[in-house]
Amino acid sequence: MVNFTAKYTKISSGYMGQLVEWPEVITEGRDLEGCRLMLRDALNEMVLAYQQLGKEIPTIDPS
Repeated sequence: MVNFTAKYTKISSGYMGQLVEWPEVITEGRDLEGCRLMLRDALNEMVLAYQQLGKEIPTIDPS
């Protein structure tokens, strides 16, 4: 299992969440918990899309 680092930013409509190691995975939520849930869903959808397209899923350098 791979763990990604999430970055959350307060915006006027709530929060924006983005994965540091995979910046294409980005979403917004009304509150922080909602944003976390949406970001988890966005990650799952991105993984599925990459698999369908035969693209390599980004990995994290453990060092």
